[in-house]
Amino acid sequence: MTLVMGIVNVTPDSFSDGGRYADHDAAVAHGLRLLADGADLLDVGGESTRPGAERVDAAEEQRRVLPVIERLAGAGATVSIDTMHASTAVAAVAAGARIVNDVSGGLADPDMLAAVAGLDADVVLQHWRGHSADMYVTAQYDDIVAEVTGELGHRVEAARQAGIPSERIVVDPGFGFGKTPEQNWEVVRGLAALTNGRRVLVGTSRKRMLAVAASRAGIELDDEADNDLATAVTSVLAAQTGVWAVRVHDVAATRLALAVQGAWEGPR
Repeated sequence: MTLVMGIVNVTPDSFSDGGRYADHDAAVAHGLRLLADGADLLDVGGESTRPGAERVDAAEEQRRVLPVIERLAGAGATVSIDTMHASTAVAAVAAGARIVNDVSGGLADPDMLAAVAGLDADVVLQHWRGHSADMYVTAQYDDIVAEVTGELGHRVEAARQAGIPSERIVVDPGFGFGKTPEQNWEVVRGLAALTNGRRVLVGTSRKRMLAVAASRAGIELDDEADNDLATAVTSVLAAQTGVWAVRVHDVAATRLALAVQGAWEGPR
């Protein structure tokens, strides 16, 4: 069964809901609402990775996220920390996080993989070719599915060499990271290659690829509800390939879509 990971952005500048939950109390309340909506996991982040975003130092990131993680974990949530800083990963796990979600796949901080190896936590390694400020410069591929699969394979091997066992590793194809909208859709169509024997996390929520696809059909995604409907469709399609989890802003819509998919497919 595909799990649903709810997004808790404790940031002033995330692309979709930046600033809405920057206050600790607001972020915790939002996380609790996502749990009530059926989230299996909560991904707490303190640094925006939208295109063009500026880096946040580890001290500021930890100021933003650690109180939120502690309170959500204390409420019984399975918490993931969305970070590229090894020191934040260590502090977050100490505060109650059980997953380290590194969008750089361990490349941004050379200490990350060794740090996670010493933690009682799983790790998500995302496909990544550079920081948000210039991520599209690297959006050059000959065979994007083969290249993303191969580059993720190298990150998995690096994690193993650092001492992280395979059963603790999740991969993420990195939709929107160093990829054009059409390249993202090529990766969607090749998801089965990634899910072959691996746990895979998919995050398409409210991303530009959805608006571009809709626009080509003469449809404009005017608000979050439109985007969340499109996201729910991609969540179902991803679930059909056997992905481990989908990372979304609107948990309720995705949970409903996955329930309908389950009824359609019947008992397995």
